[in-house]
Amino acid sequence: MADTRDGDVETYKPKNMKKLTVQDLKKLTPQERSRYLAYEEPSKNIQEVQLQCKKRLIELHNEQKIMNAPPKPEELLEKEKHAKLIGQLKAAEARNRLRIMRLRYQANRAQEISHLIACQPSALKAVRLQALVPPYPDAKSKKDDMDKLDIERVEILLEDTKGLITNRIN
Repeated sequence: MADTRDGDVETYKPKNMKKLTVQDLKKLTPQERSRYLAYEEPSKNIQEVQLQCKKRLIELHNEQKIMNAPPKPEELLEKEKHAKLIGQLKAAEARNRLRIMRLRYQANRAQEISHLIACQPSALKAVRLQALVPPYPDAKSKKDDMDKLDIERVEILLEDTKGLITNRIN
């Protein structure tokens, strides 16, 4: 680059040494023509299109700067609130799904136990099964309410295979 007297900087632009006419240019092979035109000044239409392309690239670059700018504190606060709300909604949906699954399981279990009780060959066996395995679990008492004497009586009743203790018909 050479400095001029006014302080402007000139840039070197390569040019063709000889000027070809349009007829001579048409006679060249495509490769030779492209080499020749690479060092020629583009036409006005092409220069306009290049200028428009540069403008679009600059606009796109500016838009990307705006898009990639760090978010404002208000926007961050809103995003955090939104994320927290979404998390709470997802947790509530999960709890609801679990509750529905639990209720469905308990209903199916109660139906199966009721069916087993109904299919017993005798009423005594059905009552025993119902006493030992209730269709719905009792939420109140999770511990064993029977004392030692009651436990012994139940064991005696269970061991009575012939029904001698429970048969009261004379």
